[in-house]
Amino acid sequence: MVKLSVVVPFYNVQTYVPETLRSLAANTRKDFEFLLVDDCSTDGTPELLRRAERELPGAVLLRHEKNGGLATARNTGLDASRGEYITYLDGDDWVKPGYYESLLATVEGLGCDFVRTDHVQFTGRARTVHRVPVGPRGEVLKPRETILPADRTTSVDYAYAWAGIYHRRLADRGLLHFTDGLRTAEDRPWIWRLHREAESFAAVGLLGIFYRRGVASSLTQIGDVRQLDFIRAFDQVVEETAADPEGERFLLKAVRTYLAIISHHLAAKERFEPAVARKLRTMSAAAMKRLPQDVLREALNSMDLDRSTQLRRLRRRQGASGKAAA
Repeated sequence: MVKLSVVVPFYNVQTYVPETLRSLAANTRKDFEFLLVDDCSTDGTPELLRRAERELPGAVLLRHEKNGGLATARNTGLDASRGEYITYLDGDDWVKPGYYESLLATVEGLGCDFVRTDHVQFTGRARTVHRVPVGPRGEVLKPRETILPADRTTSVDYAYAWAGIYHRRLADRGLLHFTDGLRTAEDRPWIWRLHREAESFAAVGLLGIFYRRGVASSLTQIGDVRQLDFIRAFDQVVEETAADPEGERFLLKAVRTYLAIISHHLAAKERFEPAVARKLRTMSAAAMKRLPQDVLREALNSMDLDRSTQLRRLRRRQGASGKAAA
């Protein structure tokens, strides 16, 4: 029986693949499997993964004939997985020796649906510890009770899928799949659904996963149209949260987070191609128009002056230009 499945998507990360694979080799166990998903890479990644399939105990190589993006690649690995527990790792990140065994022992000891962990973010030689924004540590909690408050960073804002471990029963309930085709913010609808619908979780201070920032091929570094998928992702968050039996309770948090992400992208518009920057403004204004207007007003009133002014101005300008075009 497979105890743990580790889903690892790869796309054109040949520089980092050896380090990632070495870290997996330091985490092997007879009942662990590693689902290596090549998302149609065009560099040397496929050859490195073919070698790993031969040499890494528990490795299973899966290959896309067409690039589908991170969400789709994770789904491919999840669908092929056999483990009682499931976790994720990105193809340019790594874990310390023995990390997965400790992670598995932690979730089994707590007996909950899923566990969320701290992680180390690194760029070059700089390393920073990032904590799960949940106060009680090592204590089983109800996930939906950690969604609020709306005006503070909470568990749903810590959206990294790889910072945790998840019981198979969540996959059986459809809670571990990602929205196919989302090129960015794919973790957002996923983390919200997990917190609304799972029954139990815990946050722990287990450090062992290392998240690489500043990778040139990462979408966070590329200002093309794929970045705008965050709008589709947060539209889904708002729609699904509104349909929840306690939707009214959580909707302000969802809308406020959506606006904060819009504001973040508008403030960094210089990194976008000019046509994409224009599309960002148009799509952001349209998104605000789709939101429940009473909740939108409350969210804008609760934000700091700079961001609320920026968003109100965009809303007015795009509204005026739309009327003029009509």
